[in-house]
Amino acid sequence: MSVFSCQFSERVAIMASYRELTVWQKAMDLTTEIYELTKKLPKDEMYALSNQMRRASVSIPSNIAEGQERNTKKEFCSFLYIARGSRAELETQLDMCIRIGYLTNEEISKATSLLKEVGKMLTSLITKLITDN
Repeated sequence: MSVFSCQFSERVAIMASYRELTVWQKAMDLTTEIYELTKKLPKDEMYALSNQMRRASVSIPSNIAEGQERNTKKEFCSFLYIARGSRAELETQLDMCIRIGYLTNEEISKATSLLKEVGKMLTSLITKLITDN
């Protein structure tokens, strides 16, 4: 199903479930990948960088889901902006892992690819919601 496959009435998003949104599905894939990556981090990072990365990754699909369940396009967009911010936060944390030497570019390549894809999809969905009357 396409990221744009939902129909909007004047105020309310009409969709059977946020689970039908491809962007939510990809964000869930990203979260799974981040959990796998954080297992590779040193144990002393368990409550620091690892925890932050997991929280940021979980925030992305969670905000997509919560926003879709809201009553208006405006509220949905607000949550999508939050998801987009969490995406940028996670990207920064992956960059930190590279700089510190915890992970390699090769190890994060799948996550980086998913981050880019989710980012583009979030931007497209926001644009669609804003311009769709």
